[in-house]
Amino acid sequence: MRSLPKAAGVGFKPEHFDAIRRDAASVGFFEVHAENYMGAGGLPHAQLAALRADFALSIHGVGLSIGGPGPLNTDHLARLARLCNRYEPESFSEHLAWSSHGTEYLNDLLPVPYTDETLALVCDHVDQVQEALGRRMLLENPSTYVLFEQSTIPEVEFLSEVSRRTGCGLLLDVNNVFVTCTNHRIDPRAWLAAFPLDRVGEIHLGGHDEEALPSGPLLIDTHGAAVADPVWALYAEVIKCTGALPTLVEWDNDLPEWPVLQAEARRASRILEQQGATYARAS
Repeated sequence: MRSLPKAAGVGFKPEHFDAIRRDAASVGFFEVHAENYMGAGGLPHAQLAALRADFALSIHGVGLSIGGPGPLNTDHLARLARLCNRYEPESFSEHLAWSSHGTEYLNDLLPVPYTDETLALVCDHVDQVQEALGRRMLLENPSTYVLFEQSTIPEVEFLSEVSRRTGCGLLLDVNNVFVTCTNHRIDPRAWLAAFPLDRVGEIHLGGHDEEALPSGPLLIDTHGAAVADPVWALYAEVIKCTGALPTLVEWDNDLPEWPVLQAEARRASRILEQQGATYARAS
């Protein structure tokens, strides 16, 4: 199975299609949200097929509800399998989160308690997804705003154990690390030092908003702004430790013009080149 290039990619938005066809320099791959392409045809598939002919592709799920207490929606999983069979993406990923309750789907990625019960459930769901797709998936660390009193397993240990038990890879969202650690007053560098970087198949970068509270800053993962400087700094430290890895810049809300998003990809490319070279020399 092919792999994503160790380069900078961006999330594809139809508003950028014409600009991309004219100039996609500095973009190594594109990523799309699976749920936007579960219809049979039309303009979305025509555009995606045109991009797929020239670029590597990552498909990112937002609706499987991997962390939900109920069984996975088999109809949704079957549609996802058809999509992956149609485009044969170099990567498929989903979130460590839940987004459904019974037959109701919520437009959010909600946190899970880190317990032995949740661990067993998530592993079963990851196994089911990988069997249905016939491919290894990546599981993404979430951005969180609350902690559960019943949690007994540190987040990094939880993700590591899911990967160990199921064989799935991990998607390291560096912005989510910064958001989560800032909100819970945790050192993000200590979080990353404990994370199994050898299992990372892709990195995500995105923007966030900040609200000042009496207790300190509250960060909200919005995907609606440029990547913040502290996140760029953490990302450079990660690449210095791992070497170049496929890196996606996410910008889903308040969408900028194509050159702005392209500039973010170029910045990621420079870090991949510079810190990747540092890693190579140290190795």
